[in-house]
Amino acid sequence: MLSSGKYRPDKDLIGYAEAMLKRRLLSADVVYNGLGTARADGAVVVQGEADDSRIIAVDSLEAAKLKFPEAKEESVGFAISPPLVNAHTHLDLSNLPYFSGSYEDFIHHVIVNGREQRNFAAAKAGLAELRRQNIKVIGDIVTQEDVMTWLLQEADLKGVAYWEVIGPDPADAERIFAQTVAKLRKFRGLEQPGGMRVGISPHTPHTVSAPLLQKLAALARHSNLPMQIHVAESASEIALHKDGSGPLREFLQDFIPNWQPSGLSPVQYLKKLGVLEAQPTLVHMVHVNEDDVRGVQRASLAVVHCPRSNESLGSGRFPWELYMKHGVEVGFGTDSRGSSPDLSVEAEVAAAARLHGKKASPLALVRAAVKGGHRALGQKPPKFLRGDQVVKFHIWSA
Repeated sequence: MLSSGKYRPDKDLIGYAEAMLKRRLLSADVVYNGLGTARADGAVVVQGEADDSRIIAVDSLEAAKLKFPEAKEESVGFAISPPLVNAHTHLDLSNLPYFSGSYEDFIHHVIVNGREQRNFAAAKAGLAELRRQNIKVIGDIVTQEDVMTWLLQEADLKGVAYWEVIGPDPADAERIFAQTVAKLRKFRGLEQPGGMRVGISPHTPHTVSAPLLQKLAALARHSNLPMQIHVAESASEIALHKDGSGPLREFLQDFIPNWQPSGLSPVQYLKKLGVLEAQPTLVHMVHVNEDDVRGVQRASLAVVHCPRSNESLGSGRFPWELYMKHGVEVGFGTDSRGSSPDLSVEAEVAAAARLHGKKASPLALVRAAVKGGHRALGQKPPKFLRGDQVVKFHIWSA
């Protein structure tokens, strides 16, 4: 029978052979494609060149070698995963000098240096650093309107831009709340489909008065606003809430002279006020007990771990194993350049691995940097599958 021209054995065989020669087996200590749990000693087999390469398998290293013996093996290092998330940062502090010392002295450092160095230029520098790491999903605390407007217009970004609110005096609650509502209404009008969302960030449980916290939480619930709060970052914060003692109370005497301690932990204080019902993401969460963590889990809240900032400010060790015990979703954030040497999420994970040792599985750390961060920001976690382009995964440099 004459050939119809649709089947050309020589050409097809040559093409198949060329394709096989372009197959690479990328191995790493951890491979996580966004589905299920991460795997140790995994592999991703790709075919093609550069960004045109496609994934043809995600498997264990042993199985991949058996299935694709022709593929050239390349060990790429620690992990292969979907792109990472920086779930908590302060981009407008990216030009702030790095600080190491007490939490109270750090606040003073931010206040003094932030007057001149907390600005739009710093935010642009910070975002440029994140883009060099291929991070395009962020949770940023925003304090200036020009930064908020700019973030909402950056088409390649996803995540949440949280407008920060500070107001410790209950007498100012109505005024600050009205101002905040007006700003948020304007910001939400700038949101782009599929882009950054507008959120709100009451700074801490002690720098925002109880009536203002309640108003903001009610607004978040009724308007579907994401919320993020710094909570239980330092031991002095616990003393402040418990009985009004400690170095943080002394430092804030002029700022919140009429502070009345609740006798509760910061987490239980927020629960009592109804703030947890607004589904806030809780940042730092170092000084917590099991009741706090159990309450976080019951409220289905996510927590953001910032290990290098905690180390710089002497905040203590985040109880990773306690959160894992109760199934709490944990993501990673870098906090600001003021308390971290850079904005690398990979470096945060490496720091967490050193800090927690055997109490934190590398598999769980990688998952947290991807899925945990996305969930903390209300984003759909990404994945990569057979047939996808290689641009859908991230090779960790660490």
